[in-house]
Amino acid sequence: MSRFSVVNWLLVLGVVLLAAVPLLVIGSDTEFAGADGMAVERIDESDYQPWFAPLFEPAPETASGLFALQAAIGGGVLGYFFGVARTRRRNAPPAVPPPADPPA
Repeated sequence: MSRFSVVNWLLVLGVVLLAAVPLLVIGSDTEFAGADGMAVERIDESDYQPWFAPLFEPAPETASGLFALQAAIGGGVLGYFFGVARTRRRNAPPAVPPPADPPA
């Protein structure tokens, strides 16, 4: 096995350990609630009245699909612009070095 593949396998093992160790240490009986859930609880506790109702409120499955679509489109746009920048840099003419001073 080459050194390159050993390093790759060690990196993969490190990523797996980084993901698994917190789950093993904390345990899986905890509830993973994010800041959104806490914010909804705080808003429900107050007497907040929204100014308007949403025009379109999709089902949760549809909303998550739309969010994934939005992320994919954003990733595609970023990838396109990074690819264009890299191609322009690769195809740019090489820099011409300044002429050397003649020997004295």
